[in-house]
Parts: sequence; C-alpha cells; structure tokens
Amino acid sequence: MAYPQCPAPGSYTMVIIPLRSSLYSLDALRFYLWIKRLKNLEREQDSLWTGLQVLERARIWYRHRLENNRSRQANVRTGAGARAMVWGGEGMSSCLLRSQIQRVNGSLGSLMIEPSVTSCPSSRKRGGVEVSDNELRWQNTVLVQVVSEKNFQISLLELERDRLLQELSVHLGVEV
Repeated sequence: MAYPQCPAPGSYTMVIIPLRSSLYSLDALRFYLWIKRLKNLEREQDSLWTGLQVLERARIWYRHRLENNRSRQANVRTGAGARAMVWGGEGMSSCLLRSQIQRVNGSLGSLMIEPSVTSCPSSRKRGGVEVSDNELRWQNTVLVQVVSEKNFQISLLELERDRLLQELSVHLGVEV
C-alpha cells in the first residue's frame, strides 16, 4: 500500500496578519490561540506521517520475519533444521526478539485504544475502590513488562542449564 509523501518535518507556514486593534486586545488573543492551534495540528500531522512511515517499514519487517519463521518451521518439521541447529545459538536472541515484539504489539494496541472514544464508563469499581481505565491499562502494561522480563530470565536459565548439561555429557562421555 503506497502512502502519499509526508511533507518535510518542520516545514511550517508563517502567516503575519496585521491587526487593526491593540496587541493586547481580545482579537489579538483569539488570533494567537488560533495560530497556536494550527501549529499544534501541523506538528501532530507531522508525527502521524512519521508514525505511518514507521508502521509501513514495520509491516514489511514483520512480513519478512513471518516468512523467515515459516521457512524455519518447515526445516524443523522436515528434520533438516534439527541437524543444523546449534544448542543455545538461537534461543536467547529468539526469546529477546519475541519479548520485544510483544512489547511493541502491546504499545501499539494501547495507542489505538483511546479512552475518550470508548463507550464504556471510564472508571470501574474494584474491591470497593474506583479505578480508571488508564490506571488499569498502566498496571497491565507494567505487569506485561514484568512477565516479559521474567520469561527472558527463565529462557537464560534454560539456556545455561542446557549448556551445563552439554558440558557434563562431554565430560562424562555420555550422549544427551
């Protein structure tokens, strides 16, 4: 999908319109606030264009990773990949990548959920205490990050265990 080109960031138009009244009049204040709003909207538009370009590159990257993953799955199913796999060589980077992808997916998901758009109430009662949706989302984000870090630590420990078992088998001369 091709998107129109983003205008160069920071290419703002400056408009100077002389006011008939004083610089401190209500008209001058309205004009200033109008210009300030336009400037903020232009900055938001630049950010959205940049985000759209990043998402397009991310979509291509995800598609490439999916194709790569499917080919590795096919190799493992046929047995060709199992003979070529080196113990622990891919596990840690795969776990880290999976953790980072889950974090990005969560961030994108929470970005697309705008509390002002939802039709449900913005706060709920939990244990007799009113908790807002934003608080629940933040707590969920923190918990997801903690779980991801723990999963990463578990993966590192499993890799260390496998390495130690392999060293032990070499030392004892036993095939694992």
